[in-house]
Amino acid sequence: MRKDKMLMTPGPTMLPPEVLAASAKQIIHHRTKEFGAIFTRVNDKLKQVFRTEQPVLTIAGSGTAGMEAAVVNCFSPGDKVIVASIGSFGDRFKKITNLYGLDVIPYDVPWGQAVDIATLNAMIADHPDLKGVFVTHNETSTGVMNDVKAIAALTKGTDILLVVDSVSSMAGIPLEFDAWGVDVAIAGSQKALMIAPG
Repeated sequence: MRKDKMLMTPGPTMLPPEVLAASAKQIIHHRTKEFGAIFTRVNDKLKQVFRTEQPVLTIAGSGTAGMEAAVVNCFSPGDKVIVASIGSFGDRFKKITNLYGLDVIPYDVPWGQAVDIATLNAMIADHPDLKGVFVTHNETSTGVMNDVKAIAALTKGTDILLVVDSVSSMAGIPLEFDAWGVDVAIAGSQKALMIAPG
């Protein structure tokens, strides 16, 4: 009998036995009432994870698919946005926002460091026509965590949307979506939620 391999990566993570057992069950059709009830229940319970009363939208796809969905559904070509990058996944947000024709103001932080709140605040003040700020909560490539609560305080109560990549942090690091004033948070099943990718 083969022993299970031990995954020592930031994701995908090892799956708990109860998740493995549920995955072994026969699938059900996605257009049945049974599936609809499960899907509704899961999305309602995800509100607890996201710490929100707002709708949680579930898509079958990667964290990058969630990042792309946030860009194309919340912004239009030419919208001015700041993309704060502290590593590989912040760079991914830059690629996606550029691909969709946003007017990207890059804030490139040296790898291993977090966003400087005073610098970001000055950048926001310099652009009164700003539509959004993109930031990674926990940068998987470096392990550095941004202070999303402090960043959200800069955009809360304004027309500037705060989009947070919380793929590797959701359910692992506190993120108070409603209380802090986050507008969009993207999570992934394969990280702290400990479910199969996608």
